[in-house]
Amino acid sequence: MFKNKQVEEYSYQPNVENILLSLDRDVSRSESILMFGLASGMFSSLLAPVAPPVVLLPGVALIFIVTTILAHKNYKNMQKQFTYAMHRLDYKQVRVIDPLILVFKKSPVQDLGDGFNPLKNLQRTWKSVLGGIFMNPLWMPIFYVMGMHINEEKKVIVLHQAIRQLELNLK
Repeated sequence: MFKNKQVEEYSYQPNVENILLSLDRDVSRSESILMFGLASGMFSSLLAPVAPPVVLLPGVALIFIVTTILAHKNYKNMQKQFTYAMHRLDYKQVRVIDPLILVFKKSPVQDLGDGFNPLKNLQRTWKSVLGGIFMNPLWMPIFYVMGMHINEEKKVIVLHQAIRQLELNLK
């Protein structure tokens, strides 16, 4: 809907259209980052004839870690810029973007260190250990980080749906 405008940041001429355009661009960036991590995990089996599992599986885990961190930082930046731009809007415009405010309140940015701490994520730790027992112990870090990856993806999906709904409402 707002693809003709070029907005460099959320607060450049703050209005609902510019904020939605900027958020949509950043959500697409997060989706691309997360999709790269998922695709690299899925297509890593193509390297199995060349690379042994001792090399390949930690590499896949590392890619999941990097893409999760990048998506997390992008989401954190989106929330920070959205909050800053929201405070520069008038009351009527804030009421229009209220669904986005609710999305950011329901899934706030959490400390990434908590996500990597297995003692604070016992369910994810248990699932990754169970997967490692059934498949291969080298898969445990992949399963653990994949859980973090999925959590980041869920936040991006909910935000994307809210943006699309607002764009439809504004048409």
